[in-house]
Amino acid sequence: MRLLRVGDRGGEKPAVLADDGRLLDLGDLLGGGDFDSAFFASDGISRIRTAVAEGGLPVLDETGLRIGAPIARPGKVVCIGLNYQDHAEESGADTPAEPVVFMKASNTVVGPFDEVLIPRNSTKTDWEVELAVVIGRTARYLESHEAALDCVAGYAISNDVSEREFQLERGGQWDKGKSCETFNPLGPWLVTADEVADPQRLGLRLWVNGESRQDGDTKNMIFDVAEIVRYLSWFMVLEPGDLINTGTPAGVALGGRPYLREGDVMELEIDGLGRQRQTVGQA
Repeated sequence: MRLLRVGDRGGEKPAVLADDGRLLDLGDLLGGGDFDSAFFASDGISRIRTAVAEGGLPVLDETGLRIGAPIARPGKVVCIGLNYQDHAEESGADTPAEPVVFMKASNTVVGPFDEVLIPRNSTKTDWEVELAVVIGRTARYLESHEAALDCVAGYAISNDVSEREFQLERGGQWDKGKSCETFNPLGPWLVTADEVADPQRLGLRLWVNGESRQDGDTKNMIFDVAEIVRYLSWFMVLEPGDLINTGTPAGVALGGRPYLREGDVMELEIDGLGRQRQTVGQA
């Protein structure tokens, strides 16, 4: 299934995109709830699947509807750095022996077509197309990859926007370069895990002003999705609704390309997960 949230910022409503292309309203089914921790913890995806199969869900008029992030504000956003060999090389970094872990403020998450704002005093705002993983059940001290994948609710496209000076030149705190306002466009959909046959066989691409910048494949991750979830569960409790950004392939501005400027347009896609488009503005 493809789950999404539509409506004005702060007033998004949960919906599901049916196989026939109709947008179905989930408001009554969820009793006014949202795609949040409580939804995932209560196996809300199964309830929606049953309701869609039975029919009768009201149809939403899509005309003029904004698409928001497909999950409500997550409890935490956990990111994996340098997870593609070619990106590590272009960054001048060694291949990591273990996943490089950093955090991103949860209020960075915005819709897939929302404006991305260059922070004040920024000269090095960068893009990163990434496979996003949404956690569906509590994960702690997982022993196997199979157990890790059982904790995944679904997948989405994430743009892990970064300010490289803040990240690398202002005291060595990566979070500072990752947590600026609007720095995590997400969506357009959350595609449930059962619809993704193999998360390690997904092409991911990004363009800036129509020019190709990134063209990679999740098969080239150094640490795959299952290992990332398993590994993280030994350092923190992953909770339903948490978001994990799994790393980006080569082609970012840090590798020697012009950084983003006001008026630039980013377009992103991942096989089977849809497409994003953001215009760059100034904070």
